[in-house]
Amino acid sequence: MNELVQHLVNALILGGTYALLGIGLTLIFGIMNVVNFTHGALYTVGAYVMYLAVTALGLNFFLALPVAILGGLLLGAAIELLLLRPFRGSDIDTTMLVMIGAGIVLQSGTLWTFGGVAKAIPSPFPEAPLQFGPVSVSWLRLFVLGAALALIALTYALINRTKLGLAMRAAFQDSDTAALMGVDVRRIYTATFALGSSLAAAAGALLGPVYVVFPQMGGLAELKAFAIVILGGLGNVTGAAIGGFVLALAEEFGAGYVSSGYRDAMGFLIIIAVLLYKPTGLFAKAERIG
Repeated sequence: MNELVQHLVNALILGGTYALLGIGLTLIFGIMNVVNFTHGALYTVGAYVMYLAVTALGLNFFLALPVAILGGLLLGAAIELLLLRPFRGSDIDTTMLVMIGAGIVLQSGTLWTFGGVAKAIPSPFPEAPLQFGPVSVSWLRLFVLGAALALIALTYALINRTKLGLAMRAAFQDSDTAALMGVDVRRIYTATFALGSSLAAAAGALLGPVYVVFPQMGGLAELKAFAIVILGGLGNVTGAAIGGFVLALAEEFGAGYVSSGYRDAMGFLIIIAVLLYKPTGLFAKAERIG
């Protein structure tokens, strides 16, 4: 029982950052109909900005996190303005090729800039973990969970309680009608891509101190983000958040009770099952067509 509780706690902490990845990706696809192959690279950029802010600029660890999120937001806005907007209206194959190329450039750029040696982000938290009976949790991981949950709540509030969020939801339902009603769809696309990118960067900045930072770290994170979106249903923000925790649970229990070597495989086995029996995702809503 003690081992079970420890695995549940570990999965909860990891699930928060997975949820951020999934929400960012599903927002971009749901509103813009763009398969964002730069998501993993933006995750890596967030981790490296966090590293630079703490080590090179000497910023406080807690101030470095919003700097990393802002860096992801600005980079995402630049990608949309410079790469996606000129191809608006092009077929999906062209857009996918552009995004794949952008992802390769970002990953190669981080490798050229920082080299292939992994970097560690200094943490201000004590190394001794907190003990809750038989369960031990590090201070850093508790902070990661709290920050991830706060960012999820802020994103949900932005989407459901602000005019920007209302415009984003309108563009998701019908961009042409939203444009006729006065919504500047081009600005909404830029804001959406920037928001999704900032969430990917936030996930990287939060997990960077937990593990290490290296240029290829975004590859697996991107695959997991796509898995989460498939679990939650395309364009479903709540589903993406829940899917992140479901994937974390699958990985943690797979590693704990099967083999640590199958940690990543367990999550993708669930994806195969979902695609076979519920291709629209576990939390997709039925839609009326026509």
